[in-house]
Amino acid sequence: MIGSELYAGLLERAAADVGERGPTWDVLRGHEHDPRFSVLGLRLLGGVNRLVLTGREQALADAYASSDAPQAWQLLREALHRNAAELRDSLDRPVQTNEVGRCAALLFGFLAVSAETRLPLRLLEVGASAGLNLRWDRYAYEANRFSWGADDSPLRLQFELEGQPAEPPPSIEIVDRRGCDAAPIDPTTDEGRLTLLTFIWPDQSERIARMHAALEIAATEDVVIDHEPAAPWARRMLAEPALGRTTVIYHSIVSQYLSDGERDALFGGIAEAGERATADAPLAWLRMEPADDRANLDLTIWPGGEERRLARVGYHGTPVELL
Repeated sequence: MIGSELYAGLLERAAADVGERGPTWDVLRGHEHDPRFSVLGLRLLGGVNRLVLTGREQALADAYASSDAPQAWQLLREALHRNAAELRDSLDRPVQTNEVGRCAALLFGFLAVSAETRLPLRLLEVGASAGLNLRWDRYAYEANRFSWGADDSPLRLQFELEGQPAEPPPSIEIVDRRGCDAAPIDPTTDEGRLTLLTFIWPDQSERIARMHAALEIAATEDVVIDHEPAAPWARRMLAEPALGRTTVIYHSIVSQYLSDGERDALFGGIAEAGERATADAPLAWLRMEPADDRANLDLTIWPGGEERRLARVGYHGTPVELL
């Protein structure tokens, strides 16, 4: 697991427990053929973490706090046995982290788009979850000798930066922001906030603090997240060029969750829209998607349509290696 020794240890033990037909198997049976990228293990632990966060498994919460994987495993195994039916139902809930740390990487794409097109930005996010990454301009960014954003923001994203960035503009004008998701979350509700926190690994206190700060900002500004599949939504949003602004359609760690057909339809629809772009209504496609030990941050801007790799980045947004 990326930066979580606790979850790595628990998942190793859970995998062995499945082989022994223990309580983990009782919860997971019937899901043997789930797609790999549906991350069944994280859906399981997310369901358990919901019990922890709502105070129903206090002993397990204490073990999580101490990052004691062996002790946590014994308590987790008992929790699986006690709550098997409820946890089986919870597996239908997709993983929804809405990791705001990724904005540290995405920022350099938005800065590049703004510098090149010199127009206000219209933001369209695919797989937006609760829309927290649609509010990226409300956050403060700090890395080495680089800084950008609102000094008074409740959320300060501190990250490692490799390479020398261009001088950023002091601000970027955003004229519209909208997203879509297969299972959108309302971050202004108790249930929405709980769901987002449920899928953050409990030994990663920095990510939890970032989420609380992002939720504070989300409470002050509404963002529309359409409950709609990615490909048809993108075609609808990109059907007409937006004169006098740059449309930026973007996604981060999303394409792996799409079927091959939907991914092809989404990417093809974006490319078709790019062919209709003009200098007065440019289109930018920014994406942060898995590669190997780091993700790739890629950008295409139309007219022109040249694809470029901006950076290699950590899956939670740090480090950012500018290329």
